[in-house]
Amino acid sequence: MTAPEQQSWDHEVGFLVVGSGAGGLTGALAAADRGLDTLVIDKASVYGGSTALSGGGIWVPNNPTLLHAGLGDSRADVRAYLDAVVGDRVPSANIDRFIDEGPRMLEFLETSPHLRFQWCTGYSDYHPEAPGGRPAGRSIEPLPVDLKQLGDDEELLRPAALATPPGLFITSKDFVQLNMVTRTWKARWTALLTGLRAVKAIVLRRHMDTLGRALIARLRLALRDAGVPLWLDTPLRSLITDDTGAVLGVVAERDGREIRIRARQGVLLATGGFEHNQAMRKRYLPEGGRDNFSAASTDNTGDGIVAGEQVGAAVDLMDDAWWMPSFQRPGGLNQVLVSERSIPRSIIVDGAGRRFTNEASPYVTFVHAQLAGSHDPAWLIFDTKAKGRYPIGGIVPGQKFPASWLETGLIRTAPTVAELAAAIDVPVAALGATVQRYNEFARDGRDEDFDRGISAYDNYYGDPTLPQPALDVLDKGPYYALRVRIGDLGTKGGLVYNDNAQVLRADGSVIAGLYATGNTAAAVMGNDYAGAGATIGPAMVFGYVGARHAAGER
Repeated sequence: MTAPEQQSWDHEVGFLVVGSGAGGLTGALAAADRGLDTLVIDKASVYGGSTALSGGGIWVPNNPTLLHAGLGDSRADVRAYLDAVVGDRVPSANIDRFIDEGPRMLEFLETSPHLRFQWCTGYSDYHPEAPGGRPAGRSIEPLPVDLKQLGDDEELLRPAALATPPGLFITSKDFVQLNMVTRTWKARWTALLTGLRAVKAIVLRRHMDTLGRALIARLRLALRDAGVPLWLDTPLRSLITDDTGAVLGVVAERDGREIRIRARQGVLLATGGFEHNQAMRKRYLPEGGRDNFSAASTDNTGDGIVAGEQVGAAVDLMDDAWWMPSFQRPGGLNQVLVSERSIPRSIIVDGAGRRFTNEASPYVTFVHAQLAGSHDPAWLIFDTKAKGRYPIGGIVPGQKFPASWLETGLIRTAPTVAELAAAIDVPVAALGATVQRYNEFARDGRDEDFDRGISAYDNYYGDPTLPQPALDVLDKGPYYALRVRIGDLGTKGGLVYNDNAQVLRADGSVIAGLYATGNTAAAVMGNDYAGAGATIGPAMVFGYVGARHAAGER
């Protein structure tokens, strides 16, 4: 390639961010703060990426919100926990950088009046029993925000997967309580307050939102204050390098033609994973996880990963994902199963009619066990008391399952366990024995097969009115079965990078001018998941770290 001054450029900036999820937008804010002329581009016609579809949680120990709540950690405890969860699967220097720069990243964001957070009260770390684990949790979430502040940008924010009634907005803190609205007075009080908030929002004509969309909206407001432009409908086509292999900029498409964008200080790839690229799923993911039941943005087709590989980048963790037990609604929407797996009067069985792991375990842990044993198909089995007590798949107690769910076989029901077994084509005797054995455990208060209910995480979404929140008998027909799919929140594998978020070649050398974060980069969490927000938190941290490195900070 020729030198940059001899090349023809259609546009030039100091720092270019490709992707508008939380990692990309945080990187853009950090770059602008350090004086870099910054631009964000995204292939989609809306901004927010998979973050906008998520719960918006952020897992970053010792952040200001946690410190204000009196939930600070020793660094040794944080490191011990990540050593236990991640092990030696990722470079130690990257873990150190995440631990040390995470709090600084959030301190920086909170210099903007738009970025405010709250502790997800009691949302346990995913492995609280591990050294350094915290049963009270380390996850935070954005405060609700009025989207009207976005002006014209409100219409360009990626829509939620499921629409909510006008005025209604629910945080993660609310959600765990509302699940128990038939069971506790605290939940009923939360429901009343939620309803009153909705009425107030309608009366005041506010467009309140929470979770991932609130996080993206708040970052977008800060980005607008910083004067950083965002170009939508601008897909990345390739990276441009010089004779040394350093990245000078990108080829993108805009308004129907290819353009060349020069990025003097660097390019940050934050384009998500390859979850909606079926060829890559088939090539990299394990048998059982190749079918696409992903809840991530449909625009995530591995563009940044492919572009990085084309200029010599190494990849890692390509055979893993942020797995999530899911179900597919008629019409194709993939919906996740988080709280449902802790419903006390329920179990999950495979095609042999047997339980195969702790149903209430962290979702990546659950699916790893499912994949390892080839436990597909799988069914969530529950009884009519569970149906009347707890929300299931977004269907609240007292509400019938949609007719289409029954007509398509997504939900099957029968008066007895034996008849349900026949309806889902599993051995009748096996399912009967499984339910009987589980019921014995529930009566005794101890799951001797899989230790369900031992971990604080198992019980977070459980029923606090029971002696064992995640354990209760299934003994009241009719019985139900919901088809469980091996889904994901995105893929884990991506470009290899160092503790500056610089992309590396297979020999460990740096590709100058190229940075990566989020699911475009190999996950700093390795094959596991530290807690709610351990996707978004690291994405934001390494977006911040990469931008500051590009700006000359060492």
